[in-house]
Amino acid sequence: MRKENVEEKHLTQFAWAIIGPGAIAHRFAEAIQLLPNTYLHAVCGRQAERTARFAADWANDGRAPRVLSHIDDLLNDARIDGVYIATPHAFHGEMVQHCLAAGKPVLCEKPLVPNQAQAQALVALSRERKVFLMEALWTRFLPIYEVVANWLATDAIGKVHGIQSSFCFHPEYDPQGRLYNPALAGGSLLDIGVYNVAMTRWILEVALGRCPEPLAIHAHGVLAPTGVDQRVACTITFPGGVSSQFICAFDTCADNALRIFGERGSICLPHHFWEATQAILHIHDNPPQEVHAPMRINGFEGEVEEAMRCIRAGLVESPRMPHAETLAIIAYLDEIRNQLGVRYPFEA
Repeated sequence: MRKENVEEKHLTQFAWAIIGPGAIAHRFAEAIQLLPNTYLHAVCGRQAERTARFAADWANDGRAPRVLSHIDDLLNDARIDGVYIATPHAFHGEMVQHCLAAGKPVLCEKPLVPNQAQAQALVALSRERKVFLMEALWTRFLPIYEVVANWLATDAIGKVHGIQSSFCFHPEYDPQGRLYNPALAGGSLLDIGVYNVAMTRWILEVALGRCPEPLAIHAHGVLAPTGVDQRVACTITFPGGVSSQFICAFDTCADNALRIFGERGSICLPHHFWEATQAILHIHDNPPQEVHAPMRINGFEGEVEEAMRCIRAGLVESPRMPHAETLAIIAYLDEIRNQLGVRYPFEA
């Protein structure tokens, strides 16, 4: 491709910037590189060498993303159409606030921020400045959940009575790493339990038309030596006798499945429900109906396309992942952390 054509291409496409070039950001970069009409324009990180390597990894058409060492350089780049934030949880709020104040639309990794007070402030700023903000809960946009949504919407299993899910893995204990460090908002609940909570709410929203307010939340857990939660077991009770039970942990092995129990049958996503491509419908004693719905790229494409669609339409929030949903999810997480006695230094 001639140089002038490359430049013209990048002037007409949706230009993304990334803040926080860590492991999860590579998945985002892969998605936007393979989607049409978008590209990675800039990468901003605190470590110059790491940021430069990330940019080199995602060079496209002979052109590498800009390497930025300070957020002001990103905020002053008029070419950027949207910013994806993938720093540790504790730094999300500051980065989102800077971007919204500068008029930069934001797609921020889950959880949006570590507590509801910060989330409320950012949602208020997004609405005040009329700048798009969306929490990146990519699971809600996976193709297999369209299948599950159809089963629930058509009453395939009857009234939903219960939900069970697990998300557990056993990483090496590192008190300074992001999983266990309280200064980085570590802990299993915010890192992985957010998926259990978010998909519980999504299931009830689809099945009932809206997710009702919970009647009770009961949580138990085990704390790591750093004071963050390394294991959480929780039961959430809703009106009508519906309950959701989940476990998330950094010290446990589990099947990491999600199961939905109804009066006439059940739905199971048997493997890694947060990134599932398979779902099984059981109706009474009938043979199970198994459906596979592969990802088009790596699973991030759905949330990326939704963010771009909303930003191009001038929306402040996504109707599929609205601000109210983010606020509801973080309210659950706050209550669970309060019951466990987990508090971060920046909340003191």
